[in-house]
Amino acid sequence: MRYSAKGPNRRSHKLWPLNDPRVSSSVADARVTEIRRRLRGRTSISRDSLHKKRATGGKKKAWRKKRKYELGRQPANTKLSSNKTVRRVRVRGGNVKWRALRLDTGNYSWGSEAITRKTRILDVVYNASNNELVRTQTLVKSAIVQVDATPFKQWYLQHYGVELGKKKKAAAASKKDAPEGQEGEAQQEEVKKSSHVQRKVEKRQEGRKLDAHIEEQFGGGRLLACISSRPGQCGRADGYIIEGKELEFYLKKIQRKKGKGAGAGA
Repeated sequence: MRYSAKGPNRRSHKLWPLNDPRVSSSVADARVTEIRRRLRGRTSISRDSLHKKRATGGKKKAWRKKRKYELGRQPANTKLSSNKTVRRVRVRGGNVKWRALRLDTGNYSWGSEAITRKTRILDVVYNASNNELVRTQTLVKSAIVQVDATPFKQWYLQHYGVELGKKKKAAAASKKDAPEGQEGEAQQEEVKKSSHVQRKVEKRQEGRKLDAHIEEQFGGGRLLACISSRPGQCGRADGYIIEGKELEFYLKKIQRKKGKGAGAGA
């Protein structure tokens, strides 16, 4: 025997499953209609034109269901964070994309020296498309970031025997202040190289050139770099160290932006 929703348990009938014998067919139909109505409002991101109005302003009839190839996905908005998070996304054709949600490292290439090193991303400083992406520290392709210079500094010392970012005056003062024994030990450590290695390093010195702007950045321990990969598609924030005319261009842009900020603050 079926019980109507008008019975003594009328308050709790909404909690009963639809196939429960106590739920009348009219109540079940009403609940199904309500669920469908609620779900109708939850529309996914769609890139089709069927849901768009005509040029005249009239609505189009939905004469077919949505198609998988017309879907859209929410942007990754990859944030700069030490809590690295990358998601696997199954896409058309059974292929795979990697959606980076949070990153703080990447492989960066130093073009003039033809080397690549993995380093930390420290800050997002400029974005040509939108200043909001700088404020929210969002990693996207072509964003200008500051990366840690330490891996490149270590390579330069090993390759050329030159320590970058070390102030000459400070180094001279430390040598004077150091006791005689310690100074001799430091010199011995520096000299600990075979004649073959010394000849190689000396040979490399002939073609060594370093941009003044790059050398200045090594002093601060941060290098300006550009992200050339797409973190929301491949799950990585790789790029290259900015040099030459491009570096001069972005330094001017960043300086101008700082000037505007200072003017607004005043």
